[in-house]
Amino acid sequence: MEKLAAQLYTVRDFTKTAKDFAKTCRKIRAMGYEGVQLSAVGPIPPREIQKILDGEGLACVATHVSLDRIEKETQAVIDEHLLWNCPHIAIGGFFPGEEEERKAKTWKDFTARFSKLGKSLSKAGLVLGYHNHFHEFIQTSDGLTGYEHLIRELDPATTWFEVDTYWVAAAGKSPAALLRRLAHRVPCLHLKDGKVSRRKEGFAPDFAITEVGDGNLDWPQILEAARFAGTQWYIVERDNGEMEPFRSLERSFRNLRFTMGL
Repeated sequence: MEKLAAQLYTVRDFTKTAKDFAKTCRKIRAMGYEGVQLSAVGPIPPREIQKILDGEGLACVATHVSLDRIEKETQAVIDEHLLWNCPHIAIGGFFPGEEEERKAKTWKDFTARFSKLGKSLSKAGLVLGYHNHFHEFIQTSDGLTGYEHLIRELDPATTWFEVDTYWVAAAGKSPAALLRRLAHRVPCLHLKDGKVSRRKEGFAPDFAITEVGDGNLDWPQILEAARFAGTQWYIVERDNGEMEPFRSLERSFRNLRFTMGL
C-alpha cells in the first residue's frame, strides 16, 4: 500500500508552537497518515520536533526550506535533516518576477545555483528538490520553459522534483505525462486537486483548490503514472479552501484510500 503524508502547510495556523504542533501531529496520525512534510512550522527546536514526530509515529518525509537559508545555514540545515532522518529537502519554488521568469538566462543562472547546492547537500546524503507552481511552464526567450530548463540542466543524482499536480494542471499541462517523463525523479509527490479549466494562455492562479478527489483532475491516470515513476510518498496538500483544514486532510485521505484505492 502506498504511503500517504500530510503537507503541514495545509494546517499552518496550528503549528506555531510545540504544544500546537504536537496536537496537530496527533490528529494527522489518527486520520491514518504515516508521515508529514515540514513546512510553515513555528520556531520549534529541531530535537523537539523529532521527539513529537517519534511520539506520534510519524515520519518526516520531506521539508520545504528557503534557498537562501540552505545557502547561508547549510550545515544547520544538514544537521536538522539528518536528525529527522529525512533525505528529501525541497524549496517551495523560485519566483523571479513576471518579467525575469520569461528570460532563459534567469533559469540558466538559477539552475546553476541550484545544482551547486544539490551537490553540496548530496555529500551528506540529502537530495535537493524543486516544488513547482504554474509560472515555470511559461515560455522563455529561447522557446523553452523554466521547467524545461530544470529538467534538462539539473542532475538526477543530486536533485529531485516535487511535482504539484494542481499547479501543473493549472498551467494547462498533464500531471500524468510529466510524471512519466520524470520517472525515478519524483520520490515525493504533491497530491492537490482543484476545479481547473483551460484559459487562452492557460496560466491563471485563481482556480479553486479542492480536497483530493473532489476536483476535476484525472486521478486514475495521475496515480498510475506516479506508480510508474516510482513515487515513494504521496503528500496531500491544500493551499486554501472553504473546508476546515483538518477536515480537508481527512476527506482527502478517505477519498484516496477508500474511493481511489491508493
